[in-house]
Amino acid sequence: MSDGSDQRPIIIKKVRKGHGGHHGGAWKVAFADFMTAMMAFFLVMWAISQSDEVKQAIGGYFRDPSGYGQGGAGVLKGSQSVIPTESPDIGPTPKRNDESKGPSAKEKNLLSAAAKSILEEIKKQEAFQRLKKNVKMQMTSQGLRIILNEGANSPAFFEPGSAKLLQKSAVILMTIAHELGQLENSIVVEGHTDAGFTGRNDYSNWELSTDRANSARQLMEVSGLNHDQIHEVRGYADRFPMIEHNPNDARNRRVSLLVLYKSAESSYDKLEVGQDLMNEIEASG
Repeated sequence: MSDGSDQRPIIIKKVRKGHGGHHGGAWKVAFADFMTAMMAFFLVMWAISQSDEVKQAIGGYFRDPSGYGQGGAGVLKGSQSVIPTESPDIGPTPKRNDESKGPSAKEKNLLSAAAKSILEEIKKQEAFQRLKKNVKMQMTSQGLRIILNEGANSPAFFEPGSAKLLQKSAVILMTIAHELGQLENSIVVEGHTDAGFTGRNDYSNWELSTDRANSARQLMEVSGLNHDQIHEVRGYADRFPMIEHNPNDARNRRVSLLVLYKSAESSYDKLEVGQDLMNEIEASG
């Protein structure tokens, strides 16, 4: 052998394992999309097989996930929101705990119409000509307030210092009760006195104001008012005079009928239950 010029060169070949760069992780994305589509398919198939109530719940969620909206067309064909709306075929919007909702225009118009009807009816009574200055009606934030106050010169509705209704004036209260009995609104009956002392140590203005309100309630309930319409009977004594600059004015002696807006009833519906301190006090003692 000569100087080795006929010797072949050694070639080293490196082989990389795995897929080429053009493949990458694209298959993972495609597989994830496929699994998402399959899950959605099975969810739709499951939902279709459920009851109408479940369908409505699913539709309500996708339509309004936060739970506070008014709703619209559901994801499922033919479904309706589980959240009532203002639509007449679904019902009114429920009250929110975090929102103070006032009366609707419809509710205001209803009580305004009731006030007009009451005035028309009591005008037909002979006693009204004598008592027209003793009857007042006001629209307040809570509803319609009807005020029957005493006169400065002579008794209007009650015997002086007594909870006994005057027979010649009772027809006014009876007529009002008949008209209010046609409503669904709840009623609060309030009794008030002036700042004058009744003259009896065992019977103060607190008792007198409460008894007069209760006498009005009793007459109204047998004169057309529904028994369950009375929401509350209150006696305020002389704490809230109608004639503020003169607490002794006879017009402060009055009975008020508060016809509540539906939206205002919630403030009277529940008594707050507080924490029981009896066990804590005994335990700490």
